[in-house]
Amino acid sequence: MYPNWILQRAYLTPLRKALTFKKQSWTFQELSDESIKRARQLVTLGIQQGDRIAIMGPSKPELVIMMYACMHLQCEMVMLNRRLSQDELAYQLKDSEAVAVLIADEDVEKLPSETTYHLFSAIEEGAEGAVNIVKEWPLHQTTTIMYTSGTTGFPKGVRQTVGNHQASATASVLNIGLQAQDVWLCAVPLFHISGFSILVRSLLYGNQIFLYDQFDVEAIAQNIMDGDVTHMSVVAVTLERILHTLEQRNAKASSYFKLMLAGGGPVPVDYLARAHALNLAVAQTYGMTETSSQTATLASEDAMRKIGSAGKPLFFNQIMIAEPNAKGEGEICIRGPHVTPGYIGRFAQKNATKAGWLHTGDIGYVDEEGYLFVIDRRADLIISGGENIYPAEIENVLLTHPAVKEAGVCGMPDEQWGQVPIAFIVLNEQLSVEQLQAFCLQKLAKYKVPKEIIITDSLPRNGADKLLRRKLLQ
Repeated sequence: MYPNWILQRAYLTPLRKALTFKKQSWTFQELSDESIKRARQLVTLGIQQGDRIAIMGPSKPELVIMMYACMHLQCEMVMLNRRLSQDELAYQLKDSEAVAVLIADEDVEKLPSETTYHLFSAIEEGAEGAVNIVKEWPLHQTTTIMYTSGTTGFPKGVRQTVGNHQASATASVLNIGLQAQDVWLCAVPLFHISGFSILVRSLLYGNQIFLYDQFDVEAIAQNIMDGDVTHMSVVAVTLERILHTLEQRNAKASSYFKLMLAGGGPVPVDYLARAHALNLAVAQTYGMTETSSQTATLASEDAMRKIGSAGKPLFFNQIMIAEPNAKGEGEICIRGPHVTPGYIGRFAQKNATKAGWLHTGDIGYVDEEGYLFVIDRRADLIISGGENIYPAEIENVLLTHPAVKEAGVCGMPDEQWGQVPIAFIVLNEQLSVEQLQAFCLQKLAKYKVPKEIIITDSLPRNGADKLLRRKLLQ
């Protein structure tokens, strides 16, 4: 048994700032009191201890308090992605068999028609019932259920337990260290593992969170320049926006800013070099929904020596490359206490691991010093005339061109070669397709040069701003 994180943190550091949103702040005691009140209001709606409930809302304090209330009730929270279509949400609600849906008022129109729900505002004004808030949680208790983005087939509902989240947070702090005055800027969605793991770390570490409900690059850049925050989680596209803003202002990161954790796929080498020039320490990480956030992270002192690496496994974790080819490249497999015990719904009978190892579907290799390099998703691999082409390699080249803001590459059927690469580009400034192809020819083997380049206004991304390559051709 382990302590109820919310009660324990409020007991240890009750008056310490826990959450700041816009110009308002809450202490850990205030969050605890508010969430207990909300739990009492939830039980009057018939929600019982251990129920599986679905929850959706923007990343605001109301959502944090509602989540903590559900955690007090030991509910299994199905974290609904507010960027999904009604059909996609309908699948998750049916698959999860959630007994109730809790939703922020501004999101109610996103729900499928005929969905029964409870509005945040109605809950907050409702009566309070009697509830027994337990002081200890079992490690095997499922806390969150997050649906994978569904690279192939149907999305899977991934269970994440108290033990999974706790192991992830503990391994992370052993890697990056901890000081009481650390402040984590959270501009990633709380329904995603990268966002929820920041809440967990706050409760376990006693650190304050600067919460954003949307990615405001100007305000975030100012926080980093002023030293208001010490840590942040990003993906490649949000990192580039911050770099661009700092460069435009001819500014650098404050000496108080410690580390930016970059996940959600490989970070272009050019971004890492630009960050280094701005005194912005970036640690590339590797993790997934099934591993409750990070599995491996590159130590900041290795950032420039091992550019492109996701580092070594965190303290309790192990990584193995299955069926490596002659270059040592194969499927990345993971073992550790942060790995999900399994799935729900349609995939409830599917084993999450084989002989204790989670097979990720990602391709990578481990170098002679033990550093992991993630090449790409196996599902995204392009096989052209018998040659393996990794989209990330082409994207990295395209992103080194100053006129290219975003790049996405996927395979397109071809009668002669089976598949050929095709690129979708968002530009910073005017540039012709011919100039881009000439640029690629200088840096890539001819068979890797995109056979077609399409200029577009935006690229398809999921709730965590991760590129969805499978949707590019659509």
